[in-house]
Amino acid sequence: MRKDLKLALLVSDSAKAQDGAEPLRDAHDWVKPEDAEAFVVLGGDGFMLHVLHQMLDEDRLLPCYGLNLGTVGFLMNRNRSTRSIAERVGRASKVSVRPLKMTAVTQDNYSCTFYAINEVSLLRETRQSAKLEVKVNGKVRMPELAGDGVLVATPAGSTAYNLSANGPILPMGSNMLALTPISPFRPRRWKGAILPDSAEVEFRVREPSKRPVAAVADQKEVRDVKDVKITAARDKELTLLFDPGASLEERVFAEQFQV
Repeated sequence: MRKDLKLALLVSDSAKAQDGAEPLRDAHDWVKPEDAEAFVVLGGDGFMLHVLHQMLDEDRLLPCYGLNLGTVGFLMNRNRSTRSIAERVGRASKVSVRPLKMTAVTQDNYSCTFYAINEVSLLRETRQSAKLEVKVNGKVRMPELAGDGVLVATPAGSTAYNLSANGPILPMGSNMLALTPISPFRPRRWKGAILPDSAEVEFRVREPSKRPVAAVADQKEVRDVKDVKITAARDKELTLLFDPGASLEERVFAEQFQV
C-alpha cells in the first residue's frame, strides 16, 4: 500500500474507542470519508463488520485497516506501535474477503437480499426443531435436516459462530465454504460439509407454518422464511489490511493450534 493514501478515521461510539481516538486525531491529516482512499477503523470486530456492511450497501469498497479497541479484535490490528498510522497502513498486507450473498423468500412471498461477511445461518424460531431440505448446485443432497438449524460460513467467519457449532476452520484464500449443522437431531451424526465457494447452496423449509425458521446474514435477520439461496458474492470482494506477521491468515492458523 502507498504511504500517501488519503485516510479517513472511523471511530466506534464506545467510550474506549472514543478515548483511544484522541491521540490519533491530531497525528495525521485525515480526510472526510467521501474523499478517502482507505479507512482506519477504531473499535472491535462488531464495528468493523458495521463499516464493511455499510460499504457493501453503498457499493464503495475501500481497504480497511482496523485498530482493536474492542474485545476480540479478530479482524483488527493491535493498537500498539511506535510507527505513524500512515507508515503502518503503507506497510500493511492485503487480505481479500469475499462475502456471501443471501436471497431469502418469506412465507408471504416477500424476497430480500443481504450480504454476510461471516456467515448465513438458518435458525428455528420456536421450540419445534427446524426441518430443512439441503440442495447444492441444484441437486438435493439431504432431503431432511432436523435440528436447531444450519449455517454457511466463509473462511473469515469460520472461527466465529461456525467454530462454536463445531464446524471446520477454513484457511484464508482456500476458496471454500463451511456448511455446518447446528445441534442436528437427524441425521444425528452428520458433521456438515466443506464446499467450493463456487457452489450455490439452497435451503427449503419443510413445514414452515408449523416449524418457522429465521435466516440471519451476520446481523440482519429475516423471519418466517421458506426458501434461502446462498452464493459467494464475487463482485463484492472486500480488502482488510494487517500489519506484517499478523495477518488474518496467521490468526486462522493460530486458532487451530490452541489448547
